[in-house]
Amino acid sequence: MGIKRKWGAALLAVAMMTATACTDKNSEDGKNDTAAGEKKPVTFTMFSADMNSNYEHMQSPVGKRITELTGVTLSIDYPVGDPKEKIALMAASGEYPDLIFAKNEVNMLVNAGAVIDLAPLIEKYGPNIKKLYGPYLERLKWSNEDPSIYYLGTYGVNEQQWEPKDGFMLQHQVVKELNYPSIKTLKDFESAIKSYKEKHPTVNGQPTIGLTLIAEDWRIAQSVTNPALFATGGSDDGEWYIDDKTKKPVFHFTRPEEKEYFRWLNHMFATGLLDQESFTQKYDQYKAKIASGRVLALIDSKWQYAEPEQALKQAGKPELTYGVYPVTLNERYKNRNFQNAGYSAALGISISKSAKDPVALIKFLDWICSDEAQILNSWGIEGVHYNIENGKRVIPQEIMTARNNDPQFGKKTGIGVYGYPFPYYGDGVKDSTGQTYSIKSEQQIMDSYTAPEKEVLSKYNAKMWRDLFPTASEFPVKPWGAAWQINIPQDTDGAVIVKKLQEIVRKRVPEMIMKSPDQFDAIWDAFQQDMEKAGVHKLEAQFEGLLQERMKLWGTN
Repeated sequence: MGIKRKWGAALLAVAMMTATACTDKNSEDGKNDTAAGEKKPVTFTMFSADMNSNYEHMQSPVGKRITELTGVTLSIDYPVGDPKEKIALMAASGEYPDLIFAKNEVNMLVNAGAVIDLAPLIEKYGPNIKKLYGPYLERLKWSNEDPSIYYLGTYGVNEQQWEPKDGFMLQHQVVKELNYPSIKTLKDFESAIKSYKEKHPTVNGQPTIGLTLIAEDWRIAQSVTNPALFATGGSDDGEWYIDDKTKKPVFHFTRPEEKEYFRWLNHMFATGLLDQESFTQKYDQYKAKIASGRVLALIDSKWQYAEPEQALKQAGKPELTYGVYPVTLNERYKNRNFQNAGYSAALGISISKSAKDPVALIKFLDWICSDEAQILNSWGIEGVHYNIENGKRVIPQEIMTARNNDPQFGKKTGIGVYGYPFPYYGDGVKDSTGQTYSIKSEQQIMDSYTAPEKEVLSKYNAKMWRDLFPTASEFPVKPWGAAWQINIPQDTDGAVIVKKLQEIVRKRVPEMIMKSPDQFDAIWDAFQQDMEKAGVHKLEAQFEGLLQERMKLWGTN
């Protein structure tokens, strides 16, 4: 955003011109001026398929500043239960909020004619949108047959990945007491859990938990099923394993390699090393266990346990937080956490057909893409959350400590609240001053590590957790991006098959893990038969066509 000085009248004037919302609902240009120098506040409604526990109803300092600069207040609705049901109800009623982040259900909205083509609006009112996406704006087009842009893609544009996103986690105190053993295979991971748990059967009078998982609703993918793919050499492609050379997708649960991963989980459950409540506990219970400090190991995405981990730091117990290790089934496989998917842009925020003033909405979204808004969301307010020293943004130590340790920091300040799922520059992208839009840098990440974390890394001859993992250069850039973002059209057999397979997976996977080991093979065989009857191979054929279409659209085939 290039803010170098205090907010001034000129800056406010520019913001008013570029991002004010419209009060004249018949105005083609979306003007929000009631008289020279005045702007009338407006509220835009929005639905987000992903929860944001930091949403503060725009009452934080950053939230209030956004309203001050733009006149806009966002009223965001989040789902209770499965977001698909909420979106289906919207589509059935034909009534929609102004903005919708439908995630993977955007197909449903496009088919229902619920969202508008943003391309003409971007062309006329979106200079900042064009700048942020650059050449990737082409990737926002819906298909080869329909070049409309139905959403502004989320996820950081030109993101540099410096930290592992998901994996196998062990408390720092565990590896320290065991003298920093090699943690590369499931056998290594299990051995560390078992050895430490045997020495410390209780924590503060409560039973020590070796490994816990969260399988509630869709979270089963993050903690239970996706890791089966990652541990057997697969990349983050959701339900798909795609061969680098043939580019042929298979529904990853059909792979015999994954049978052995689930067999290992079955063994962990049978021996008591896996939490017996893993498949019945709610997310709040899961987080509470982690925050208690008695869970030695996790298998999950980092964002899922960030809140209880921050609570442990705030409580002065950093040794009970987690390191991330590149665990695989055995040494034949490489962990692909850092494989480059390029910019997928396959999910994002749409403007609905119910919106009375699309021009005002696109102007607001264009402002969100501006340098001003991007820095406000990432750094906060100058003079409050950062200062300018020698032309550079500098965060005071007490603010940085709070950012790293206070789980309520985002909610209290509004910093980061209006990033995802809105458009944003990825970590490492620099503004006109030469500083990064986000505060993240390799040095900032290393500075944020706790003393136990730094000690553990040094013992493994690493400076960052990424140093333990295979590098991005060891794998090809994925020409299809992230396959989990490729939508299967709702009016096809594939959409019906996907729903059936999801039900089968959510039934059979917990069953095969929790049953006695002598029943495992029979349940696995029944699992495979259930998927074949549901049409898994028909789905694979359809998805291969969609994958080829994606690469053709992007020019990467």
